[in-house]
Amino acid sequence: MIHTVGPVYQGRTEDSRLLASCYTNSLALAMAHGIRTLAFPAISCGVYGYPIADASKIAVDVCATFMDTNDIPEKVIFMLFSASDLDIYTRYLCGRAG
Repeated sequence: MIHTVGPVYQGRTEDSRLLASCYTNSLALAMAHGIRTLAFPAISCGVYGYPIADASKIAVDVCATFMDTNDIPEKVIFMLFSASDLDIYTRYLCGRAG
């Protein structure tokens, strides 16, 4: 199991960098240990208050970039709390796909 603690959202520029590093560090650990599939919740979007729309872009972009340049992990799953969270991720993913 890989565990990461996301930043408490405070509306600072630094928040996005800190959240991105949670994903990047987790992906790097997965790669180092040969973990082929990884599941992420919407890190920092619960009690830490990170806006789901902003966080989804960071999560998807960081994971896609990492997976474009590395063979492992092969699959990333986003496990989301609600149907509305899923809709936000789905719309962003569809928009990226073109």
